[in-house]
Amino acid sequence: MSILHIFDMDGTLLAGSTAGLELARRLGTLPQLKELEARFAAGTLDTRGFAAALHRLWRDLTPDAVAAAYAAAPWIDGIADVCADIRARGEHSAVITMSPDFFARHLLDLGFDDVLASRFPPPPFTAPLDPDAILTPDDKVRLTEDLRRRHGLPRTRCVAYGDSMSDAPLFRHLTHTVAVNADHHLSDLASIDYRGSNLTEAYTLARTLLHR
Repeated sequence: MSILHIFDMDGTLLAGSTAGLELARRLGTLPQLKELEARFAAGTLDTRGFAAALHRLWRDLTPDAVAAAYAAAPWIDGIADVCADIRARGEHSAVITMSPDFFARHLLDLGFDDVLASRFPPPPFTAPLDPDAILTPDDKVRLTEDLRRRHGLPRTRCVAYGDSMSDAPLFRHLTHTVAVNADHHLSDLASIDYRGSNLTEAYTLARTLLHR
């Protein structure tokens, strides 16, 4: 029977950073982004409000700027190798992130089977943002269930990799979970707590869960 591997992006594949931070550095909008993040942390801005603010802040964003931010970002080592091994085994890999799809979808080039993210209009933004297209932490569970049913797999054949409290609903939902350089809030929920700079190492540990 196959296996479904679900990866978070920000802080997990994207080591010590987020898509928002990388784009803000490229666009010169770090102060504005940090203000939004502070409001989000304080609970005065929700996921959809945060996305709407980004849509306004980055209205002149171009595909070239996105590609440059993606290329310069600090990705964890070994992503392509892990995707290749998963595919060679006849298994499935997916990224589920609340970050914008116009950034996350570049990960398809590394070999992921699916990349599911908050849907924004194509940049530059000439169309309005659909609030219902912005993901929340609970959506990670919903989308994982959609993938699991598509592939006809039980929960015991799914592995989640994450780093933050946005992954907590999924970590509570699944049996096999790997915290990747996470804080104690998530590592306390995880089956395995990995610390390091290579995804291959975390993935190798994850495979031990499937034989317990």
